[in-house]
Amino acid sequence: MSLSVGIVGLPNVGKSTLFNALSDAGAEAANYPFCTIEPNLGIVLVPDPRLDALVEVIMPKSTVPTTVTFLDIAGLVAGASKGEGLGNQFLAHIRSVDAIAHVVRCFEDPNIQHVANKIDPAADVETIDTELILRDIQSLEKRFERARKQSKSGDKLEKLAFELLPRVIAALNEGQSARELEFTDDERAVLAELDLLTAKPVFYVANVSEGQLAAGLEDPLVQQLVAKVAPTGAEVVVISANTEAEIAALDPDERPEFLAEVGLKEPGLHKLIRTAYELLDLITYFTAGEKECRAWTIHRGTKAPGAAGVIHSDFERGFIKAEVIDWQTLVELRSEAAAKAAGKLRIEGKEYVVRDGDVMHFRFNV
Repeated sequence: MSLSVGIVGLPNVGKSTLFNALSDAGAEAANYPFCTIEPNLGIVLVPDPRLDALVEVIMPKSTVPTTVTFLDIAGLVAGASKGEGLGNQFLAHIRSVDAIAHVVRCFEDPNIQHVANKIDPAADVETIDTELILRDIQSLEKRFERARKQSKSGDKLEKLAFELLPRVIAALNEGQSARELEFTDDERAVLAELDLLTAKPVFYVANVSEGQLAAGLEDPLVQQLVAKVAPTGAEVVVISANTEAEIAALDPDERPEFLAEVGLKEPGLHKLIRTAYELLDLITYFTAGEKECRAWTIHRGTKAPGAAGVIHSDFERGFIKAEVIDWQTLVELRSEAAAKAAGKLRIEGKEYVVRDGDVMHFRFNV
């Protein structure tokens, strides 16, 4: 399971610089490689200190982290929902992703022109949100016309759509996004086929200058962004895309000193990647052995058979039991045998809900 994240924002806010930094960081660092699939699509491995610790203890022949796919979507402009700036194409790209990383310019630079000729993070968010809402309204209105015609036939789904869609359209016209609204399971089933843009989870990337990094979320321009999105509960990640590009261009041995100089404990990209990974309420479990240590992605709340099925469908179909050790316990005791001797290896059945950080070994029979 891989999470796909679309990087969106106005032109000249730092999207491409950020995407290129992700690319360079992966290409340079052996632990976090990046694979370019298309010019604007890349797969980045999720940094996970827990996996690193397991590898240090077990020393497997290979290591396989989990991944996030990033899609660099060209800058949206006002009027995108009507086709301005190839808006139809770019909005279609957003529809294909699982989550959105909205990059917002929070720095002053007279050499980089802003499309609105002023730095206003709140207004920038408003522009993008408006275009996404307008496109969703178009989709909803088109779907409502179908429901209006077919609901008369007695079709329960179409009747529900006929009643639901005007309410959603009205909310969006008031400036709300679909993700802020509450729906029943049946209502969600009606909306699922539309794949609404404003229903996608979103977090915000405040792109700042290197000099603003020390202030972080307390920077005045970043505060404008924080205040704007606070009612939605969305997370804001502060990053200097230019600084991240510099970090990515360094040899791995040189990076710790540079990070210390700019006041960072780790590259900001690591937090961005983890935030993207966590946005859909995903967790990681591990398999660990001499041949391979590997991270596996599942949704929070997944039971043991479902987690086994991520490895192979036969594991889920023939699931018998799971042997489970907490990752930290395995690192501390340094072997599965020691964990078992200490009574720290648990045997779990089909109803076990997998926890973030579990190290698991599945028994199955097909």
